[in-house]
Amino acid sequence: MAISEQDRQPLRSQEVSDGLPDGWRLLLGQVVVRYATGDFTTGARLVKRVAELADEADHHPDVDLRYPHVTVGLSSHDVGAVTRRDLRLAAAIAAAATELGVEPGQVPDTLELALDTADQDRVAPFYAALLGYDRSSPDDVVDPGSRGPSVWFQHSDSSEAGRQCWHLDVRVPHDQAEDRLRAVLGAGGRLVDDERAPAFWVVEDPEGNRSCITTWQARD
Repeated sequence: MAISEQDRQPLRSQEVSDGLPDGWRLLLGQVVVRYATGDFTTGARLVKRVAELADEADHHPDVDLRYPHVTVGLSSHDVGAVTRRDLRLAAAIAAAATELGVEPGQVPDTLELALDTADQDRVAPFYAALLGYDRSSPDDVVDPGSRGPSVWFQHSDSSEAGRQCWHLDVRVPHDQAEDRLRAVLGAGGRLVDDERAPAFWVVEDPEGNRSCITTWQARD
Protein backbone atom coordinates (compact mmCIF):
# COMPACT_ATOMS: atom_id res chain seq x y z
CA MET A 1 0.00 0.00 0.00
CA ALA A 2 1.48 3.34 -1.06
CA ILE A 3 1.82 5.90 1.72
CA SER A 4 1.24 9.54 0.87
CA GLU A 5 3.77 12.20 1.83
CA GLN A 6 1.14 13.78 4.08
CA ASP A 7 0.81 10.50 5.98
CA ARG A 8 4.58 10.42 6.48
CA GLN A 9 4.65 13.78 8.24
CA PRO A 10 5.22 13.65 12.01
CA LEU A 11 2.53 15.41 13.97
CA ARG A 12 3.20 17.87 16.76
CA SER A 13 2.39 16.58 20.22
CA GLN A 14 -0.60 18.86 20.71
CA GLU A 15 -2.03 17.76 17.35
CA VAL A 16 -1.70 14.15 18.42
CA SER A 17 -3.29 14.71 21.82
CA ASP A 18 -6.18 16.69 20.33
CA GLY A 19 -6.85 14.02 17.68
CA LEU A 20 -6.96 10.95 19.92
CA PRO A 21 -10.12 8.98 20.79
CA ASP A 22 -11.31 8.85 24.39
CA GLY A 23 -8.98 6.90 26.64
CA TRP A 24 -5.90 7.16 24.40
CA ARG A 25 -2.85 9.14 25.51
CA LEU A 26 0.50 10.16 24.03
CA LEU A 27 3.43 8.54 25.85
CA LEU A 28 7.07 8.69 24.74
CA GLY A 29 6.62 8.60 20.98
CA GLN A 30 3.55 6.32 20.97
CA VAL A 31 -0.18 6.71 21.37
CA VAL A 32 -1.38 4.19 23.94
CA VAL A 33 -4.64 2.84 25.29
CA ARG A 34 -5.49 0.12 27.81
CA TYR A 35 -8.90 -1.49 27.45
CA ALA A 36 -10.42 -3.06 30.57
CA THR A 37 -11.68 -6.31 29.04
CA GLY A 38 -12.28 -8.06 32.38
CA ASP A 39 -11.60 -11.56 31.06
CA PHE A 40 -9.21 -13.31 28.71
CA THR A 41 -11.79 -14.35 26.10
CA THR A 42 -13.06 -10.80 25.61
CA GLY A 43 -9.48 -9.62 25.38
CA ALA A 44 -8.71 -12.22 22.72
CA ARG A 45 -11.73 -11.09 20.69
CA LEU A 46 -10.53 -7.51 20.85
CA VAL A 47 -7.01 -8.52 19.81
CA LYS A 48 -8.44 -10.43 16.82
CA ARG A 49 -10.36 -7.33 15.75
CA VAL A 50 -7.28 -5.11 16.21
CA ALA A 51 -5.27 -7.52 14.05
CA GLU A 52 -7.89 -7.36 11.28
CA LEU A 53 -7.96 -3.57 11.33
CA ALA A 54 -4.18 -3.38 11.36
CA ASP A 55 -3.89 -5.68 8.35
CA GLU A 56 -6.49 -3.63 6.46
CA ALA A 57 -4.48 -0.47 7.18
CA ASP A 58 -1.09 -2.16 6.60
CA HIS A 59 -0.02 -0.47 9.83
CA HIS A 60 0.70 -2.67 12.80
CA PRO A 61 0.50 -1.78 16.49
CA ASP A 62 2.11 -3.23 19.58
CA VAL A 63 -0.52 -5.31 21.42
CA ASP A 64 -0.25 -6.80 24.91
CA LEU A 65 -2.98 -9.24 25.99
CA ARG A 66 -3.34 -9.92 29.72
CA TYR A 67 -6.11 -11.49 31.81
CA PRO A 68 -7.99 -8.28 32.70
CA HIS A 69 -6.89 -5.89 29.96
CA VAL A 70 -5.45 -5.30 26.49
CA THR A 71 -2.87 -2.56 25.89
CA VAL A 72 -2.35 -1.16 22.39
CA GLY A 73 0.49 1.15 21.29
CA LEU A 74 0.80 2.87 17.92
CA SER A 75 3.55 4.79 16.17
CA SER A 76 4.86 5.10 12.63
CA HIS A 77 8.20 3.30 12.86
CA ASP A 78 9.26 4.32 9.36
CA VAL A 79 9.40 7.98 10.41
CA GLY A 80 10.00 7.51 14.14
CA ALA A 81 6.97 9.54 15.15
CA VAL A 82 3.18 9.59 15.42
CA THR A 83 1.40 10.39 12.15
CA ARG A 84 -2.15 10.60 10.80
CA ARG A 85 -1.96 6.87 10.09
CA ASP A 86 -1.78 6.25 13.82
CA LEU A 87 -4.72 8.52 14.59
CA ARG A 88 -6.86 6.79 11.94
CA LEU A 89 -6.06 3.33 13.24
CA ALA A 90 -6.61 4.46 16.83
CA ALA A 91 -10.09 5.71 15.87
CA ALA A 92 -10.88 2.40 14.16
CA ILE A 93 -9.69 0.40 17.18
CA ALA A 94 -11.74 2.61 19.51
CA ALA A 95 -14.85 1.95 17.41
CA ALA A 96 -14.20 -1.80 17.48
CA ALA A 97 -13.80 -1.74 21.27
CA THR A 98 -17.12 0.09 21.58
CA GLU A 99 -18.81 -2.56 19.43
CA LEU A 100 -17.47 -5.23 21.81
CA GLY A 101 -18.68 -3.29 24.84
CA VAL A 102 -15.14 -2.68 26.08
CA GLU A 103 -14.22 0.59 27.79
CA PRO A 104 -10.78 2.19 28.10
CA GLY A 105 -9.14 2.01 31.51
CA GLN A 106 -6.12 3.78 32.99
CA VAL A 107 -3.25 4.16 30.53
CA PRO A 108 -0.02 2.57 31.79
CA ASP A 109 3.08 4.67 32.35
CA THR A 110 6.28 4.26 30.34
CA LEU A 111 9.51 3.77 32.28
CA GLU A 112 12.99 4.74 31.11
CA LEU A 113 16.25 4.19 32.97
CA ALA A 114 18.51 7.23 32.63
CA LEU A 115 22.27 7.24 33.19
CA ASP A 116 24.21 10.48 33.54
CA THR A 117 27.53 10.06 31.76
CA ALA A 118 30.27 12.16 30.24
CA ASP A 119 30.98 9.52 27.57
CA GLN A 120 27.93 7.62 26.31
CA ASP A 121 29.88 6.00 23.46
CA ARG A 122 32.07 4.35 26.06
CA VAL A 123 29.31 2.98 28.31
CA ALA A 124 26.48 2.26 25.84
CA PRO A 125 28.05 -0.93 24.38
CA PHE A 126 28.42 -2.32 27.91
CA TYR A 127 24.73 -1.88 28.73
CA ALA A 128 23.64 -3.17 25.32
CA ALA A 129 25.68 -6.33 25.95
CA LEU A 130 24.59 -6.68 29.58
CA LEU A 131 20.87 -6.42 28.80
CA GLY A 132 20.85 -8.00 25.34
CA TYR A 133 19.62 -4.67 23.95
CA ASP A 134 20.14 -2.92 20.61
CA ARG A 135 21.88 0.43 20.18
CA SER A 136 19.01 2.19 18.42
CA SER A 137 20.54 5.68 18.44
CA PRO A 138 23.55 7.48 19.93
CA ASP A 139 21.44 8.29 22.99
CA ASP A 140 19.92 4.99 24.06
CA VAL A 141 19.76 1.21 24.00
CA VAL A 142 16.44 -0.60 23.67
CA ASP A 143 14.95 -4.03 24.19
CA PRO A 144 14.52 -5.58 20.71
CA GLY A 145 11.40 -7.35 22.03
CA SER A 146 9.89 -4.06 23.27
CA ARG A 147 9.33 -5.49 26.75
CA GLY A 148 11.93 -4.00 29.07
CA PRO A 149 12.49 -0.28 29.70
CA SER A 150 14.94 1.54 27.45
CA VAL A 151 18.18 2.92 28.86
CA TRP A 152 19.09 6.41 27.74
CA PHE A 153 22.27 8.33 28.35
CA GLN A 154 22.02 11.90 29.60
CA HIS A 155 25.17 13.89 29.06
CA SER A 156 26.78 15.14 32.24
CA ASP A 157 30.25 16.53 32.82
CA SER A 158 29.89 16.41 36.58
CA SER A 159 32.81 14.84 38.43
CA GLU A 160 31.31 15.34 41.88
CA ALA A 161 32.20 12.48 44.22
CA GLY A 162 29.26 10.30 45.20
CA ARG A 163 26.91 11.91 42.68
CA GLN A 164 23.81 9.99 41.61
CA CYS A 165 24.32 8.62 38.10
CA TRP A 166 21.19 6.50 37.62
CA HIS A 167 17.65 7.81 37.85
CA LEU A 168 14.16 6.77 36.78
CA ASP A 169 12.20 8.74 34.19
CA VAL A 170 8.50 7.90 34.46
CA ARG A 171 6.45 9.15 31.48
CA VAL A 172 2.84 9.56 32.59
CA PRO A 173 -0.31 10.75 30.79
CA HIS A 174 -0.21 14.54 30.85
CA ASP A 175 -3.55 14.80 32.65
CA GLN A 176 -2.33 12.54 35.48
CA ALA A 177 1.04 14.15 36.16
CA GLU A 178 0.03 16.49 38.97
CA ASP A 179 -1.91 13.70 40.71
CA ARG A 180 1.20 11.53 40.46
CA LEU A 181 3.32 14.33 41.91
CA ARG A 182 0.92 14.73 44.84
CA ALA A 183 1.04 10.97 45.45
CA VAL A 184 4.85 11.04 45.49
CA LEU A 185 4.93 13.95 47.91
CA GLY A 186 2.33 12.24 50.09
CA ALA A 187 4.51 9.13 50.18
CA GLY A 188 7.43 10.99 51.72
CA GLY A 189 9.02 12.38 48.56
CA ARG A 190 10.33 15.89 48.04
CA LEU A 191 10.00 18.19 45.04
CA VAL A 192 13.49 19.23 43.98
CA ASP A 193 12.82 21.20 40.79
CA ASP A 194 9.71 22.16 38.81
CA GLU A 195 11.31 24.82 36.60
CA ARG A 196 10.68 22.74 33.44
CA ALA A 197 7.17 21.56 34.41
CA PRO A 198 5.02 20.25 32.80
CA ALA A 199 7.82 18.68 30.73
CA PHE A 200 9.22 17.18 33.94
CA TRP A 201 9.38 17.47 37.71
CA VAL A 202 12.47 16.32 39.62
CA VAL A 203 11.62 14.53 42.86
CA GLU A 204 13.63 12.62 45.43
CA ASP A 205 12.87 9.84 47.87
CA PRO A 206 13.38 10.15 51.67
CA GLU A 207 17.04 9.09 51.24
CA GLY A 208 17.79 11.65 48.53
CA ASN A 209 17.63 9.45 45.41
CA ARG A 210 16.21 11.45 42.51
CA SER A 211 13.74 10.56 39.74
CA CYS A 212 11.69 12.49 37.18
CA ILE A 213 7.96 12.56 36.47
CA THR A 214 7.69 13.48 32.78
CA THR A 215 5.02 14.27 30.16
CA TRP A 216 4.96 15.17 26.46
CA GLN A 217 4.01 18.77 27.21
CA ALA A 218 6.31 21.78 26.68
CA ARG A 219 8.70 19.77 24.50
CA ASP A 220 7.93 20.81 20.89
